[in-house]
Amino acid sequence: MEFLTGVKEKDTKGIKELLQGDYEGKIVKMNGAVHSIRDMGDVAFVILRKAEGLVQCVYEEGTADFSLKEIKEESAVEVTGMVASEERAPHGFEIRLLGIRVLSEPYQVLPLAINKWKMNTSLETRLALRPVSLRNVRERAKFKIQEGIVRGFREFLFGQGFTEIRTPKIVSRGAEGGANVFRLNYFNKKAELGQSPQFYKQTMVGVYDRVFEAAPVFRAEKHNTTRHLNEYVSLDFEMGYIDSFEDVMAMETGFLQYTMDLLNRDYEPELKMLGVELPEIREIPQVRFDRAKELASEKYNRKIRNPFDLEPEEESLIGRYFKEEYGSDFVFVTHYPSKKRPFYAMDDPEDNRFTLSFDLLYKGLEITTGGQRIHEYPMILEKMARRNMDPDDIRDYLMIFKYGMPPHGGLGIGLERLTMKLLDEQNVRETALFPRDVTRLEP
Repeated sequence: MEFLTGVKEKDTKGIKELLQGDYEGKIVKMNGAVHSIRDMGDVAFVILRKAEGLVQCVYEEGTADFSLKEIKEESAVEVTGMVASEERAPHGFEIRLLGIRVLSEPYQVLPLAINKWKMNTSLETRLALRPVSLRNVRERAKFKIQEGIVRGFREFLFGQGFTEIRTPKIVSRGAEGGANVFRLNYFNKKAELGQSPQFYKQTMVGVYDRVFEAAPVFRAEKHNTTRHLNEYVSLDFEMGYIDSFEDVMAMETGFLQYTMDLLNRDYEPELKMLGVELPEIREIPQVRFDRAKELASEKYNRKIRNPFDLEPEEESLIGRYFKEEYGSDFVFVTHYPSKKRPFYAMDDPEDNRFTLSFDLLYKGLEITTGGQRIHEYPMILEKMARRNMDPDDIRDYLMIFKYGMPPHGGLGIGLERLTMKLLDEQNVRETALFPRDVTRLEP
């Protein structure tokens, strides 16, 4: 009888282990994929690709006990060799090969030159061949940075007393309502894919006071633009016992400050590889919705066409204004018109044409929507009545207000949009691992 007692210690080493230990002149084993082979004649450089980065291995005839012809690019291998310092190599060391064990070989030649610094192919081609194109080191770097954003979100909110939750994505009715939903036949019942965890995260404020979730949401919008996806990851949080919706904006500011510090500290190689200069966030300006429109109109001579919402060009101009006038890549636009916000948005008690809500614009693109919610049962029924909504349609949601809820508010951050603007990409599909849009369902 054999028993498992925990994670098995392997005799192969990783990059981090070699950097932290005293391995100079010692024989080690390392596994990875053959990223590239540069044959210089008697000497060749075999570059291994690992999750942590690239490792330079040196092949010399007469020293290694195998022929270079035995290995192919993208083979999975285990190499044996001696560690030696080399300033010109990635991470400052190389492995001088003695032996190799081929674990698997590619069946076909790769359709993309993933070992090139830039693949020099179209986005559509890279998306169609996503399982292959993601192996490129620059493509991988994008999603390591995205990992850091989610990690920062979790770590910061845990430190602020939030509880992580997981909410259903198959729902009977979406929080936002409207026609932009994916409808399902759920065992002969009508169902939808969730547009937002809004109802559930508000429910959980009554349980834990402060909650958050990082999960997919679905919007059946027939947009084919550089800023829209039909499935994206939303970083949501909801917090109770707030004094005003500014508490929510302050919490997001803290998250962004924490995350930029984390990325600078733990993701420097990826940032350097992509040439990313992170924003310095000491403070974020805020401006009322109507004033923001006026400022952009006055400075850039653009007529206000829609008094109830921001058009993409207006968002861009507002972002430009605050960059030029205040040196800030970010701006909170507050007090959106009530008619353009969901029924659960708290109206401004001083002027109920507007709401205690906001969007955060980053480099002229909306990446966050949030605000204070109605928390009193009579008030939410009154607003629903004004909109001709039937309380029976969302009676489970309304239950939380019947039995008492604290003043609360929250937000949702579009992860792919935030990553896109952080990396200065021009298309949100660049920052989705496997994007879903109006034309793409595969791979």
